[in-house]
Amino acid sequence: MDQKGIGMTANISGEPLLKARGLVKRYGKVTALDHCDFDLLPGEILAVIGDNGAGKSSLIKALSGAVQPDEGEIALEGKPVRFANPLDARGYGIECVYQTLAMSPALSIADNMFMGRELRKPGIMGQWFRKLDRPAMEKFAREKLTELGLMTIQNINQAVETLSGGQRQGVAVARAAAFGSKVVILDEPTAALGVKESRRVLELIRDVRSRGIPIILISHNMPHVFEVADRIHIHRLGRRLCVIRPDDYSMSDAVAFMTGAKLPEEAATAA
Repeated sequence: MDQKGIGMTANISGEPLLKARGLVKRYGKVTALDHCDFDLLPGEILAVIGDNGAGKSSLIKALSGAVQPDEGEIALEGKPVRFANPLDARGYGIECVYQTLAMSPALSIADNMFMGRELRKPGIMGQWFRKLDRPAMEKFAREKLTELGLMTIQNINQAVETLSGGQRQGVAVARAAAFGSKVVILDEPTAALGVKESRRVLELIRDVRSRGIPIILISHNMPHVFEVADRIHIHRLGRRLCVIRPDDYSMSDAVAFMTGAKLPEEAATAA
């Protein structure tokens, strides 16, 4: 059986859904992005890998609105876009799950799902008294968790701090999938998880992709990258070095490209 699963073959042809050209980001005398290019195709899982300090974080922050590039342009579905902040990117359907998960441990699962975009009661109670529509929020949260097979979580109102690491990651991924209509970015989603919980998160990633949402996966875990990614963007010295397919290269090749021990073929650098 194909490693990526029956019925989950990505439709990764055509024009890039999310594209960046010539991105430059400087922090004083340090150039984090050096005329960097990027392409995310429709329906794919694109892994982004690179050594520490290669500029991966700056690239992802630029694509998610957390930082504004000094030069270059970003296009979504062929149209130029500029994000002033992460809320702008959210408005365009780009959701990011950071390594810290960005959740409030003391709040419930439903509250965390809707943090910053709470639903108000219809009519005067919501418009003037700002009363939350908790039943609607809980129903929506339960539906999204069920869609991704996460209803081992029985109580939608339990505090996030009572969940396991894998369950917390699952809630964060479900939140991103629920509101990320165009792109979901996952930053090291299995970094702090055990083997069993990591396996469930990889299944979640496939589930999200099977719903037609392309995923950008930032990870240092090469076995996970080679298991789920359709293509791998290798970042080095502030720019895209090459894009490879896991079927065509080994993990040793990818590490050699990252560290500069080996140069990629011309076809890969032109990707």
